[in-house]
Amino acid sequence: MRLAAARNLFKVWALVAVVCAGLGLLGWAAGGYRLLSTVVFCTLLAAAGLYWYFDRVVMGMVGARELVLAEGPIVHSTLERLAARANVAKPKLYLIPDGHPRALAAGRGPAGSAIAVSVGLLAAAPPEELEGVLAHELGHVRARDVLTQETVVVIAGALVEATRIGGFLQRALLFVLGPLAAALVHLMLSPKREFAADRYAAALCESPHGLADALLRLELAGELVEFGASPATEPLYTVNPFDPKGLAAMFATHPPTEERVRRLRDLDPEWREKLRAA
Repeated sequence: MRLAAARNLFKVWALVAVVCAGLGLLGWAAGGYRLLSTVVFCTLLAAAGLYWYFDRVVMGMVGARELVLAEGPIVHSTLERLAARANVAKPKLYLIPDGHPRALAAGRGPAGSAIAVSVGLLAAAPPEELEGVLAHELGHVRARDVLTQETVVVIAGALVEATRIGGFLQRALLFVLGPLAAALVHLMLSPKREFAADRYAAALCESPHGLADALLRLELAGELVEFGASPATEPLYTVNPFDPKGLAAMFATHPPTEERVRRLRDLDPEWREKLRAA
């Protein structure tokens, strides 16, 4: 986990450096050293602000609101117990007010983070599956995957949304900026982060089966419930909720759900015999 966290911090700082360098060069070409220094300073100031408020930015992107304790005492207590076991600060809990079952995490890392669950997930997932999903998201928090994911998602989402200002040239801009945003996502995010979070969740819950069953449920829900959002947000969710066609397919970073479930079941090779004996 420490190596993964260090790797994610390096990726974020490298991305900030590249953005500063690119904008700085544009500033230098347009107005010399004075504009270059102004652009770099403003970019670093914006990066610092986003670092402290990334969780609120991401929750705003998905339309989530904070879930008070009285509305969800069970999910609050489950998250508090898992966070204590994971030795991280209890993340703020948010609610996504729609019926598509999904969850996501955001924030800076173990010291400050947030987890959002949808109304559909709370209604559909049994306690052990909900525990597995929350543990999976805590795995992303512990490894600081959240910092890399949200940085990439915000930048990629901004590139995709920027095509809307093109008017009749919107489709042409999307043809250029869409692949650029998708390339950034794939450059910065590896599917291995999901396997690592799955393994961590299995260890934290002392069983891989709650999360494995939850992954199957979420995958099935994606086929039955229509989902609409910016495809750039795909890396945030526990499983890919988008139809794997068109623009959304370009941003897919999750490994196949069947492979994730197989690896989780393999952590308990005697599970079939236990199921027959039950």
